[in-house]
Amino acid sequence: MALVPYEEGGGWTARQLHSPSATFHFARRTIRLQQDWRRLGVAAVVWDAAVVLCAYLEMEGIDLRDRSVIELGAGTGLLGIVVTLLGARVTLTDRAAALELLESNVQANLPPELRPRAVVKELTWGKDLDNFSPGAFDLILGADIVYLEETFAELLRTLEHLCSERAVILLSCRIRYERDLEFLKMLRERFSVSEVHYDSSKDVHIYKAQRGSPKDDL
Repeated sequence: MALVPYEEGGGWTARQLHSPSATFHFARRTIRLQQDWRRLGVAAVVWDAAVVLCAYLEMEGIDLRDRSVIELGAGTGLLGIVVTLLGARVTLTDRAAALELLESNVQANLPPELRPRAVVKELTWGKDLDNFSPGAFDLILGADIVYLEETFAELLRTLEHLCSERAVILLSCRIRYERDLEFLKMLRERFSVSEVHYDSSKDVHIYKAQRGSPKDDL
């Protein structure tokens, strides 16, 4: 998967994506993230799906204290940083080219006492799974990671490897193309899937997936 832009356009959204930084307010803190669209494309800007999932986790009052969490396609790190601030132990993953910017944002936005609770680690879906214990995480997160059809099979393989019987997967995404719906169909063949939130202002859906019957543990 190339780390290149997959959307180009004018107006406010394009200016936001091309900005060298972005600022957010979550978990009673101001989070300032560096972006680098021209060098890294989609891996180095904050997408609406990450913002919506951060807001969902905070507004729903979900207890993340001491939960073991992994984020796939962490990009600039917003979601993983917020989840760490909310009390979780987080592994933020992405491809090798994105890790330097990701690590820099994590270190800049977490207080020293929380930095050991956030680990940045390389993960190419379907290829680095031996470096991750199967079923080791309580919560698996992904924001706007469903967009390249050629990655769908490896993403599903990765989710299956990481997901224990008790684990919850939360995927936040905008449905842009017919192929995105095809991924949801593939996901439903392997997991119990339900839509738990829809932000109409940003046209972002959050889906919850689990093995077996749906549970109410998150």
